[in-house]
Amino acid sequence: MAVDKARWRFFEEITSATGVKHRVIPMKLDARELPFPFKAFDLAVLVHGVRSLKNEETIVKVISEMLRVSERVFIAESLPIANNERQMAHLDLYNLREEIFEALFGEKDDLHYFSMEELKEFVKRAGGKIIESGVFEPNLPHYLAYIPREYVERIKDREKRAELLERWNRAYKKWKKGAKHPPVGWLVAER
Repeated sequence: MAVDKARWRFFEEITSATGVKHRVIPMKLDARELPFPFKAFDLAVLVHGVRSLKNEETIVKVISEMLRVSERVFIAESLPIANNERQMAHLDLYNLREEIFEALFGEKDDLHYFSMEELKEFVKRAGGKIIESGVFEPNLPHYLAYIPREYVERIKDREKRAELLERWNRAYKKWKKGAKHPPVGWLVAER
């Protein structure tokens, strides 16, 4: 079951290529209020989605709903740590996204990456108990952090645009030399 495929541009291609197209039922729902009975699923999964939720209150509510409808919850999310210069290049460019979108549209898009401690705290606030957790190096491609310069150029506030363009240029130079996705934290929880 895929609750929100709206952000997945290549949803059909990915599910077909991985052989799960006929095993995944895409649904566009409000993840804060899932229309399923208690413990309807064995496992609820949220991979690289915490940062796409609007705020901490929403994060806690979504995790609470996951815990309500499933025996266990698995969450994996990028962490705001860099073990080398290439990961720092990723973070430098990625960390501009929140500010750029706020300056452009008056609201955030992706939030910053949360620490492992913050992710665990969200689960606890949602009424969950962490069974297992860990961190791994995903070796994902560098382009995940990229945001086009044109976005920054569209910011109407001249001072903000100039500041963000300067920061974008510095971050892009590092990113272009080679960037690597930062470590990913994961956890399994139950109610």
